[in-house]
Amino acid sequence: MKILFLTLVRIDQIEDRGIYQDLLRKFRDNNHEVTVVYPCERKYGLKTKLVEDNSIKLLSVWTPNIQKTNLIEKGIATLLIEYFYYYAILRFVKFKDFDLILYSTPPITFTNLIMWLKKKSNAFTYLLLKDIFPQNAVDLNFIKPKSYLYKYFRNKEIKLYEISDFIGCMSPANFEYLIKNNPQINSSKLEVNPNTIEVAFRNNISNEDLFNKYNIPKDKTIYLFGGNLGAPQAINLLKKNIEHCKSIKEAFFVIIGDGTEYQDFKNWTNRENIKNVLLIKELPKLEYENILSMAHVGLIFLNPLFTIPNFPSRVLSYMQFKLPVICATDLVTDIGKIVCSNNFGYSCLTSDLDSFFDYVLKLLNKDLRTQMGENSFNYLINNYNIDVSYNKIIEKIN
Repeated sequence: MKILFLTLVRIDQIEDRGIYQDLLRKFRDNNHEVTVVYPCERKYGLKTKLVEDNSIKLLSVWTPNIQKTNLIEKGIATLLIEYFYYYAILRFVKFKDFDLILYSTPPITFTNLIMWLKKKSNAFTYLLLKDIFPQNAVDLNFIKPKSYLYKYFRNKEIKLYEISDFIGCMSPANFEYLIKNNPQINSSKLEVNPNTIEVAFRNNISNEDLFNKYNIPKDKTIYLFGGNLGAPQAINLLKKNIEHCKSIKEAFFVIIGDGTEYQDFKNWTNRENIKNVLLIKELPKLEYENILSMAHVGLIFLNPLFTIPNFPSRVLSYMQFKLPVICATDLVTDIGKIVCSNNFGYSCLTSDLDSFFDYVLKLLNKDLRTQMGENSFNYLINNYNIDVSYNKIIEKIN
């Protein structure tokens, strides 16, 4: 097949590891022709261009800044990105040849673009639902539920569901939420298609240079949080949970990432003189994985205000390195339920400081961590291997 993939994720190296890169390589390795369209934000100072990387075409489209920017520019970029993509595809891509149009949320504003592409190519359209917008913005008080902006984006969302031939949801809770809140969708066009990766166990590297470079203590149990630092991750409650655990002398928290709350978190560690935490700004993938290989427990944090079930993909990295997981979440996600029922970690509400404390304490036990880590990796192989997602998409097209 000839496949077009539309995304907001920057994919300038197709051999990088990630839920999208791994899936696209899987298509390529099964002899499909793949073209990827992704944003090249203003901050990079580059123009729109088409290149080929290991037999996959990459069309990087100049756009305003979308990620880690102020709300005004982010809003403008979200509204206009469809037009930037349209003109770039018109100029660089043979858009009438495609058999499959694959796209992920965010954003939901590709609706007109996908309708146009579908009409021109008669391609099968498959939505990978990774975010439920605008409800997530309402939950975090970024958009008022009765505002014009909400109604505009909600109409876009509904239309996107309607024009998609099939929709892959991240988890069973995600699936149930979509059916309950979108009765206009025929449930037969929905399935659970989880975040998946190309699985390969990464050995513990024990890089002494990294321990020394970042002052990571060698005699502590390392609890690692990696990813975006923003409102969705409830950074204020992450701080409270870490501070609540300061009496556990054997535990040390490593926070790696960037985002709107990074500076606030950094100021907090300096102001309060927090001794049991290390904050590291976003790292190159390989260096992040080197530190991940030295960690002992992975952390998931979600804002308790969410009414939509999220399923953060960072958990897959923890599982690949055989880490048990502590999930501090809202009431509606099922990531904690999956972790607990398959015995590779613990789950509590983000605001339940005492339960989080207890789980940190329990996972000081090396034997328990080892067993849960094995369970974590095995569950990854059986449920979140890239073959799962690829086969579901191919099956639906067939």
